[in-house]
Amino acid sequence: MGNSISGKRDTMNNYKLTISYDGTRYHGWQSQKHTDGTIQQKLEDLLERFLGERVELHGSGRTDAGVHAVAQVANFKTKKELPIDELQQAFYDYLPQDIMVTEIVPVPERFHARLSAKAKWYRYTIYNSPKLNVFERQYVWHLSEELDIAAMEQAAEYLKGEHDFISFCSNKRMKKSSVRTVFAIRIVIEPVLDGNRIHIDYYGDGFLYNMVRILTGTLIEVGQHKKQPIDMQDIFAARNRQFAGITAPPMGLKLMEVYY
Repeated sequence: MGNSISGKRDTMNNYKLTISYDGTRYHGWQSQKHTDGTIQQKLEDLLERFLGERVELHGSGRTDAGVHAVAQVANFKTKKELPIDELQQAFYDYLPQDIMVTEIVPVPERFHARLSAKAKWYRYTIYNSPKLNVFERQYVWHLSEELDIAAMEQAAEYLKGEHDFISFCSNKRMKKSSVRTVFAIRIVIEPVLDGNRIHIDYYGDGFLYNMVRILTGTLIEVGQHKKQPIDMQDIFAARNRQFAGITAPPMGLKLMEVYY
């Protein structure tokens, strides 16, 4: 892999990447010891080839296996000053076709993709129709039963604001604060043949492990009348994962944008 990287400097250069990926065949974002099938690993391996050194890529968050991203953000530091156009071309040439680096920009040395983030937008998509759309099956949760959208919107009102979301977290050994602020939850209906494509958009200052998928599963149970909107208060009070709804499957979830 040819490049024209300039010599080392005393200060560290910090580069921000914006990345789109189809997470279907990956074991999530974060590198793991027993597999190279993660988004982070693929990017770090290519950067090592390009730079001639190993760098650590910091992502804005750890998307789960099977979860997608429209605009994941990551950063890495190196003493080398990089030819951005050549690095962009290397990503295009050598990454798998289900991973795309859409932007590379130099950022201040103090920038950190996760710690500097102010908010995130996740979207969960349900294909709510008796008929399965075979072309979207890896990107939506197919539910044939009609959902009560009005009840789901009422439940979403209880979920907004600053709360302890430990009941909506799959990490049983959570030691850090589980208080997060959900700024907005918006349910967008898009008509399809014999039903609707339902997008649930979550905007918040951060999300716990599996939190968006558990929030979605809980809202779906409200839409199926297995739970009532007011039950959200009891779920918060219980501080127990068992009181919330199911964990929605990963394929319907996308990280849409990270705000700084």
